[in-house]
Amino acid sequence: MPRHDGTIAIVTGAGHGIGRCIAGQLAAEGAAVAVLEVDEPSGHETVSQIIEADGRAVFVKADITDAAQVETAFSAAEAALGPANLLVNNAAFTDAGDLKGMKLESWHREIEVNLNGTYHCIRAIIPRMRAKGGGAIVNIASVNGMRYFGNPSYSAAKAGIINLTMSVASEFGRDGIRCNAVCPGSVRTENVTWTIRQQKDPDIFQKLGRWYPLGRVAEPMDIARAVCFLGSDEAGYISGVALPVDGGMLAGMNVMIDEFILEA
Repeated sequence: MPRHDGTIAIVTGAGHGIGRCIAGQLAAEGAAVAVLEVDEPSGHETVSQIIEADGRAVFVKADITDAAQVETAFSAAEAALGPANLLVNNAAFTDAGDLKGMKLESWHREIEVNLNGTYHCIRAIIPRMRAKGGGAIVNIASVNGMRYFGNPSYSAAKAGIINLTMSVASEFGRDGIRCNAVCPGSVRTENVTWTIRQQKDPDIFQKLGRWYPLGRVAEPMDIARAVCFLGSDEAGYISGVALPVDGGMLAGMNVMIDEFILEA
């Protein structure tokens, strides 16, 4: 029996990149997936890909910064697929910059999408999961929420997600609700930020890979597999965890050791 047979999942930001991969992998493992996305064409494309692979999926549109839209979308997903027992909070936004040059609007936008949007989705799913008798929530945080690697507003939002994860796990564990976070490092995706960086430097991913003990940046599937595990019964006694999926980067900077410490 597939690991997620019987799972009804909502995946936010599933129209591209990591979210699309998560939705596709959950469907491949037997889940019925509600693809929640603000961009309709990309969301429908994800659904089409899942259906073409003999999976089950529906598209629901919502801007997660709007709590009312989230409520409406979750109700639509439930009407189409049934009550969700897995929520993956993947939708994110970043406007890379530093504190010196950051506009106030950029700070608020990153907090609004990354942290407040995640909260809106959790707030909407908790009553539904309590009524169902439990469920699992997996939040996509970041190593930026555990250490500082630039992008201060994004980092602050992701740190907030990690703490929110622990809050939900602690408060709703007795209701049968587990909540965990996956913390990726750099992931090879086709988003706008990486596209611009690759145009400037085609070898950007190879250069970044030097900083990871495993010698490469992550692929979206690396993150999807971690999500599928934490969202499954195999992780039934795991809750409140922030799991780095970072190729060992937080464990140690081997490039620094090789180039500076050992040479000295």
